[in-house]
Amino acid sequence: MFGYEFYVDPSRCIGCQSCVSACAECGTHRGVSMIHLDFIDRPNTIATAPMVCMHCEDPTCAQVCPADAIKKGEDGIVRTALKPRCIGCSNCVLACPFGVPNVFAEMELMMKCDMCYDRTSIGKRPMCATVCPSQALMYVPAEQAAQKRRERASNEFHFGGQVVRTKVHYMLPASEPVMSVDVADAIWEGEE
Repeated sequence: MFGYEFYVDPSRCIGCQSCVSACAECGTHRGVSMIHLDFIDRPNTIATAPMVCMHCEDPTCAQVCPADAIKKGEDGIVRTALKPRCIGCSNCVLACPFGVPNVFAEMELMMKCDMCYDRTSIGKRPMCATVCPSQALMYVPAEQAAQKRRERASNEFHFGGQVVRTKVHYMLPASEPVMSVDVADAIWEGEE
């Protein structure tokens, strides 16, 4: 679907996990969901946000792969590792700033969201975006996202001094031009 972009709006996620179930039903995922829900501030709220591969412009998962198993297509989609090449080393899992890839030991393969390439390449929306009842996940033209939402779409993330640009857009409050992530905030320190 030319001109369509993927948007994640965490403020609309109701935690229903429809996206997780639909993703697992996708024919190319072998019954495994490539999407998960993250708790935004678990000690203080039950709010969740869906996490899909953000399809980085310069994907670190592909950079650290010693087997050259992870490829980014001309369409900007970062694919699941190539089965004949993947050695299941988990370098991609450790390198991803968004915590998306998973290595499945029984398959000896890294799998992650590929934005339902089998569907989007023939003009269909990704499975998760078709079932999300609150439209926290959208696959629409940029103009439609801008017209229907008060939030601002951003595909720029700051991890300390490192800037990561992605194909997937995150809906942010209009006052926030980019999302800054302090990794230290996400580290669990245990109870004292």
